[in-house]
Amino acid sequence: MSIKSQSFRARTIANRIYLDHAATTPLHPAAHAAMEEGLAHWANPSSPHAEGRRARRLLEDARERVKKALGWDGEVIFTSGASEAAALALGHAKAGARLVSTVEHDCILQASPQAEQLPVLGNGAVDHENLAEAVRRERPLVAAQHINSETGNRQDLAAIAAITHSEGGLLLADCAQSAGKFDLPPCDMAIVSAHKFGGPIGSGALLVKDYAMLEPSGGQERGYRRGTENMPAALGVAAALEACADGYLAPDVLEPLDALAGECRRIGGTWLSDRLADPTRYIRAIAMPAMSATAQVMRFDMAGIAVSQGSACSSGTMKTSRVLEAMALDPAIAANTIRVSFGWNTTRAEVERFCAVWLELADA
Repeated sequence: MSIKSQSFRARTIANRIYLDHAATTPLHPAAHAAMEEGLAHWANPSSPHAEGRRARRLLEDARERVKKALGWDGEVIFTSGASEAAALALGHAKAGARLVSTVEHDCILQASPQAEQLPVLGNGAVDHENLAEAVRRERPLVAAQHINSETGNRQDLAAIAAITHSEGGLLLADCAQSAGKFDLPPCDMAIVSAHKFGGPIGSGALLVKDYAMLEPSGGQERGYRRGTENMPAALGVAAALEACADGYLAPDVLEPLDALAGECRRIGGTWLSDRLADPTRYIRAIAMPAMSATAQVMRFDMAGIAVSQGSACSSGTMKTSRVLEAMALDPAIAANTIRVSFGWNTTRAEVERFCAVWLELADA
């Protein structure tokens, strides 16, 4: 073992750096304060007494604040997160066939196991010609991730919406990784996951242009969801989104990555953003030459930095990403690819430290 390698074991973990925000991001202080307010006035929003009516007012105020923060002119159904929102949309949308891309999140694929899977190109973009052929068969519901949770690639949802709508279909946009950071794409329904932008875990929403697009499925949330509404969490969602409006991350925080990208290319690594159709800022996939992703994740952890191998739903298996396989990435490169992702509290010093450790590992 080299001296550099030994130094990783000697480092303290007292001041760890968290760079796995695509999995979950810390609760924003504004969301924490809003939830405390909700808990102080907690009652069942469906109850007719004064306490219930007050809770209902707070819940409906949160709903309107979410609409305003996201620029959404349709309806908002609060859910327990992205998985429930996906199940509601894919299970109850008034549409024909379900079409999903091969790079969708597991919650989409599991919510509609019989859905036809649409291929993507090598740059991660949905094959539009294949989609156009598929939507002609019957009025479908097409599910597409706005920003991929493993690569950071952004789908051209305006083009996908146009193709889908040309045959009378509906578009479900998975905005779990983009809500609060980017404008919502054109769509009929959208999935929002609060813990991806500083809101409380176990909360989210399904945005719907019109309730008529869904079959009712419960007694709460206008009859489209079962279970007592979580008013404190809804307040946290609204507050976190409003905090995002001031800027999710300062522009200069991620500047050190530009130099790292150049070094990565120089030593024969793969900066996956180079091949993506539309790479975005907050999620980067990077392949280090001559070191597996599994080893990298462990070595970064020893150095006090949390990164991941693929999405959180599958990274525990330490298997090669099916998203990278769908993009036909060279298996040797895919096996060496890690994901590093950034959030509202990431600092430039943390990004600089990540870059320094990456280079140390690559040179070990």
